[in-house]
Amino acid sequence: MSKPIVYLRAFQIKAAVKLASARGLNTGGNVQKFIDSEVLRKSEPYVPKLTRTLIRSGTINTQIGSGEVIYRTPYARRQYYENAGRGQEGMAKGGRRGKMWFERMKANHLEEILSGAAKIAGGKPRK
Repeated sequence: MSKPIVYLRAFQIKAAVKLASARGLNTGGNVQKFIDSEVLRKSEPYVPKLTRTLIRSGTINTQIGSGEVIYRTPYARRQYYENAGRGQEGMAKGGRRGKMWFERMKANHLEEILSGAAKIAGGKPRK
């Protein structure tokens, strides 16, 4: 009696994966590519900028569609958690650049990103 249940669950999982893939929701799909690109684009004004190396490292080290945005420099972690935002465009001077840039970007742009992702997937944007 348990075999049909296992078979049914396997079928349900395959159907869900197929549906997700058709909507572009899988890794490497159109929705994930959009989200990764938007995270990079919308985060740029928040990332500390001295020589733009940290900003460029996000573009260079991120594989669009992977679901991971990676800033890889020897000092990226320290900048993310400790940057004081004292540069020309830093938080200390009324700008947006400084620590925790991803979290601050999400606070300001998450709804826009989710709305765009829903549109690509053929769903309804959140209100």
